[in-house]
Amino acid sequence: MPLLQFATTLSLSPAEREAFVAFVTDRYTEEMETSAGHVAVTIAEHEPSAMAIGRAVEGPLLFLDAEIREGRPFEYKRAFALAVMERAVEAFGVPEPNCKVVFTEHAGEDMMGIDRVGGDWEER
Repeated sequence: MPLLQFATTLSLSPAEREAFVAFVTDRYTEEMETSAGHVAVTIAEHEPSAMAIGRAVEGPLLFLDAEIREGRPFEYKRAFALAVMERAVEAFGVPEPNCKVVFTEHAGEDMMGIDRVGGDWEER
């Protein structure tokens, strides 16, 4: 179960949040070669004073902490990260320097729900 946690200074409407979550889920399944049923996405909106980055320019910030299963190639992760950041720039006007993504990889067995424990990722 990937856990894709966004922190942002944007103030999004429910429709904007839903559309962004749908986009992120779709891109994750495409780029990471998986199904959507287990993709978890959160969006936490913060006051501008609650977030900072040294190289930020004027405008909103958007950071993604992507907790994912280990094993995917760098190219998959980079394609997903770029797609998400480009969408934030295009849809919400987030300046490029204000978009960041970090991946934290976990063994499959560290990713679980009540009904199952994840396994190792295997290329299709």
